[in-house]
Amino acid sequence: LSSAAGVWGGLVQAGGSLRLSCAASGRTFSTYAMGWFRQAPGKEREFVAAVNWSGGSTYYADSVKGRFTISRDNANYAMYLQMNSLKPEDTAVYYCAGQRTSYYRASYPMDYWGKGTLVTVSS
Repeated sequence: LSSAAGVWGGLVQAGGSLRLSCAASGRTFSTYAMGWFRQAPGKEREFVAAVNWSGGSTYYADSVKGRFTISRDNANYAMYLQMNSLKPEDTAVYYCAGQRTSYYRASYPMDYWGKGTLVTVSS
């Protein structure tokens, strides 16, 4: 998996928006649940959002619900995280990940990890 912060990069002011993308090369991408995780400096990696194989079911951490939207485009082997109303506390390295199951299960490990994309939200 590979990820990027989009055309504007990973720096944004508080209250702004940023779209992260994640690309997968495997032909089985459309059968996997996908998710986004993040790790802030000095903290453990935490769950952000997940989407099932088709994109019809999503799940969000309470800290981002209503502000972030996870989506996927199976035809283009891509997944996205639209981040709106960003806060300084959203600053973290964001990782995309895949799970070999149709619907995301928090109790299951993620099977594929991206390298991570640094997102910095300034006040």
